[in-house]
Amino acid sequence: MKAIIKTQGRQFTVAEGDVLTVNRYPDTQAGDTVTIDSVLSLGEGAETKFGAPLLDGAKVTATVVENKQGDKVMSIRKRPRVRTATRRGHRQQLSVIKIESIEG
Repeated sequence: MKAIIKTQGRQFTVAEGDVLTVNRYPDTQAGDTVTIDSVLSLGEGAETKFGAPLLDGAKVTATVVENKQGDKVMSIRKRPRVRTATRRGHRQQLSVIKIESIEG
């Protein structure tokens, strides 16, 4: 069974056993269970159910595999004719989750 979920400001198409990398869930550790109630669509083929915008009673359960940081993204602001530049780096906080079950 497949589902389209909305979590951490993004939408994903998931099935049981999928592993996703999403923005970090606050106050979670590796091994914690996360329940996602924002299910937009559920099912496959002719049996697909769509919400308006969400399906009532549908939920997806996931387990946090690990919390990590993403790759460093550098931004450089260069000022012409002044010979100065500002470099800033940023590493996004991420959670790797595994979809355990889809109910609905």
